[in-house]
Amino acid sequence: MTVTTAVPAGNADPGARYASRTAVASWIMFDWAAQPYFTLITTFVFAPYFATFVAATPAEGQSLWGFATGAAGIVIALASPVLGAIADASGRRKPWIAAFGALLVIGSSLMWIGKPGDAGVILPLLIAYGIATVGVEFATVFNNAMMPSLVPPDKIGRLSGTGWATGYIGGILSLVLVLGFLAANPATGKTLFGLSPLFGLDPATHEGDRITGPLTGLWFVIFVLPMFLLTPDFPARRPLRTALREGLIELRGTLRELPKRKSMATFLLANMIYTDGLVSLFAFGGIYAAGTFGWHTIQIGTFGILLAIAGALGAWIGGKLDDRVGPKVVIAASMIVLLSAIVAILMVDRDSILFVEVAPPVPGGGLFAAPAEKAYLILGCLIGGAGGPLQAASRTLLIRLAPKDRIAQFFGLFALTGKVTSFVGPLLVGLITAITASQKAGMAVLVLFFLAGLVLLSQVRVQPGQSSG
Repeated sequence: MTVTTAVPAGNADPGARYASRTAVASWIMFDWAAQPYFTLITTFVFAPYFATFVAATPAEGQSLWGFATGAAGIVIALASPVLGAIADASGRRKPWIAAFGALLVIGSSLMWIGKPGDAGVILPLLIAYGIATVGVEFATVFNNAMMPSLVPPDKIGRLSGTGWATGYIGGILSLVLVLGFLAANPATGKTLFGLSPLFGLDPATHEGDRITGPLTGLWFVIFVLPMFLLTPDFPARRPLRTALREGLIELRGTLRELPKRKSMATFLLANMIYTDGLVSLFAFGGIYAAGTFGWHTIQIGTFGILLAIAGALGAWIGGKLDDRVGPKVVIAASMIVLLSAIVAILMVDRDSILFVEVAPPVPGGGLFAAPAEKAYLILGCLIGGAGGPLQAASRTLLIRLAPKDRIAQFFGLFALTGKVTSFVGPLLVGLITAITASQKAGMAVLVLFFLAGLVLLSQVRVQPGQSSG
């Protein structure tokens, strides 16, 4: 199959040649390749395993993991705009994706060393986690920057939404693979499907949890190959040394110019705030359920799979709506759904829904058998369904607002705003929870993040011809 040459994106040009369907589908596979890192390592399997079994205590484990995440976030926040500017000046994206993808593979593969109760592996393990996190985030910056050259502007929303949905599906399948076939309960020696772990993985030493690191690296290598082989890259423009100098000059100019680009500056600020809220909502959703309903690994893992399915469906539908009504409308609608779901969750307790008493969960009861558990599950799916299009439409709106010759640079700034204050949401949730001794009060603070995001988003103006809505 012939792959067309990447072209600069702008308003739709009848004479422009964009990438073939095969090339676009291959680009989408990057999201499939990268998502297991977030699903397996940072959310549902390895991070809880580290806090519970590797560190001395869960509190210490959570603290250490948080410090490592924060350190990686600082590196990402500081370097993303610089690297994006250099990539814009040099032209090519794939060499950067390959280099940072290698960091992801190396860092995640090294997580196999994380044996339970071994204090000597904690520091190397956290360094490996930091390396992998930096790698996956930077690779994503440059992959996002390829989008405008692949499809016409009126199809960017669908492309972004399809990418996010595909990523969610990849995450779901990787989680099912681990929970169903690799990670076993040490007490029973059986996986979620009641099977003995494949490859003779030892439940006693949590090899099923630890294998998520190498599995993530292998998964990325296999599924990112179509993008490298079949998706066109921008042609090389300048040697690296020249690109470095010119890129830094352009970045300084962009930062000086940013206050004049009021809509872009406002959107980046809004993205910073509502991304903090979304990250906190996902981070504390399982913790809140565990505290409220007493959920454990099976319930939380199943809950995560259902949320990911909802996220995939939401991102796919949101991508279609994005092209019809514009990304700004999709972002606003997603935040309204999230706000409504949070408020409703605050009125769900183990024995009441909207202040109406219901039967509480009972020990040994069926999966999500209690009415309040069902309500929380429905609200969680609403959150998952809104979170997908919120993130997909955000990168679409960035593309519509950014100058096309500096797209990677602005994706660097986009990554910065998504990371530079990422500690604020979790910190406020933890602080309010500690002061009030109430999980509900801690979760309630997230309402402010989405309200502020909505207010700021209302001030963003998309330039004529850049949006269909």
